[in-house]
Amino acid sequence: MILVLWDIDRTLLYTGDIDRRVYKETFISVVGRPPTALPARGTGVTMPMAVRELLRVNDVPEQKVEALAARIVAELPERLAAYREFLARDGNIMPGAVDALAAVQQAEHLIPTVVTGNLRGSAETKLAALGLICYLDTTIGGYASDDPHRPALVRIAQNRAATKHGGRFNRNNTVIVGDSLEDVRTGQEGGARVIAVASGTTAEEQLRAAGADHVLTDLTATKDLLRLIEQVQAP
Repeated sequence: MILVLWDIDRTLLYTGDIDRRVYKETFISVVGRPPTALPARGTGVTMPMAVRELLRVNDVPEQKVEALAARIVAELPERLAAYREFLARDGNIMPGAVDALAAVQQAEHLIPTVVTGNLRGSAETKLAALGLICYLDTTIGGYASDDPHRPALVRIAQNRAATKHGGRFNRNNTVIVGDSLEDVRTGQEGGARVIAVASGTTAEEQLRAAGADHVLTDLTATKDLLRLIEQVQAP
């Protein structure tokens, strides 16, 4: 068996500035004033880390950061869920994503789930709104709500997959499919091979230089993706 860990944003789907809108609303709710700066787009950092940076760049006193960050993180999934109709209407599925997801799901020896910087509630809202959640076993994924340190999410997903399916999962039978430098780092430090997809804000050359095992332009070449996933177990 091979565990396939899908990234979500800019790999499978794109929801524009909705996350930044939710960050802004929640910051105002918790801090009591509007932020003057918002998290950078497309970096792949986990939501809890992005929230801490959001507080710091908006001059929140350091001694208040952790407590306020916890309150913001707790609110984010529910606030995003309020935008589900907006996500369904204006969100975009990345080119080739549906066929790629379906092909992985249909292969009996491949186990599809997610490793994402999203909180679990946020991840499931996005995937459900755009009709992609049916291709993934989200119960065994790794989420920022499990650990803000993204590489740690690989082991969390591997352990959950082992509990459900038996066997052991490690670098030799686990692959991340993602678009960012954080996805590459997550695989390198967390224990997974990485198939990078240059569908986000990071160029193919940067993904290769960062150490991705393979790089694709997008997900439209389904056969190539499946072939590269199979190579995870190659000597």
